[in-house]
Amino acid sequence: MLNPEILHALRNLPLAAKQAAEGFLAGQHLSRRKGVGMEFSQYRPYQPGDDLRRLDWRLAARSDRYYIRESEVDTSVTVHLLLDASASMNHQDDNGLTKLAYSRLVLAALAYLAQNQGDAVGLTILHPNGLDHIPPRADARQLPRLFHALESVAASGSFPTTSTLAPLTARRQRAITVCISDLYEDEAEINNLLTRLRVASGEIMLLHLLAHNELHFTYRGTVTFEDLETGRTLQLDADQQREAYQEELQTWLRTTAQEARRQGFDYHQLDTAEPLDRAMREFLRKRDSIG
Repeated sequence: MLNPEILHALRNLPLAAKQAAEGFLAGQHLSRRKGVGMEFSQYRPYQPGDDLRRLDWRLAARSDRYYIRESEVDTSVTVHLLLDASASMNHQDDNGLTKLAYSRLVLAALAYLAQNQGDAVGLTILHPNGLDHIPPRADARQLPRLFHALESVAASGSFPTTSTLAPLTARRQRAITVCISDLYEDEAEINNLLTRLRVASGEIMLLHLLAHNELHFTYRGTVTFEDLETGRTLQLDADQQREAYQEELQTWLRTTAQEARRQGFDYHQLDTAEPLDRAMREFLRKRDSIG
């Protein structure tokens, strides 16, 4: 149930998040393999429906094996989800999913995992005219708040200005900030925001989302492309330009990844045609590093 097309077709974000998160955990290979210095009598294998607050995230991150603790240990953290809702996120892949639709699924699944672990989870949606911000909380009504905000968001305009983002970077709170964006920017505004957030919160996980048809340039013949943020158009022969496009794209992706990691961000590239398990696995590992 981690296939993004199937999850999107449910048209029910809370259900999709639950299916994705629990399917991810249940789908991993479970083993009672003995580890050095571990008393596995304190654990049992995860089963669908178990309380995720009792899942041993540290053991899972180290071994990709999922076990439920028989005794409670408080390892909760604060998780801040950040969604780029600029117009370029309306780009649609060949599978019918836009970047925004895929981002909804990813963030909803991460929120479900974190909230059920007992973490305080918040969400900020970045619009050109302001910020939609839900402060981190760990109460039972937080997930419905987050799901409603994600279901209601529409992508439009360009990335917010520095002055619009100022309230976000003024907050000082130790947290994992998980940002999902296609990183299309004019003057490094997304990178600048994340740099300031790293100072404020300490940990940045950057999920760089691209559509499969962008990554592999699946277009054929004469195609007219439109910049979703500026409205500018460009007509070209896709077959003639494919090789040059892919060379330029790979250069940009390498530079982007190198710069992000140089800045101290935990950078991962996502593809809208791929299952959600990679995003959840990397989140789990990041969470373990500070939990």
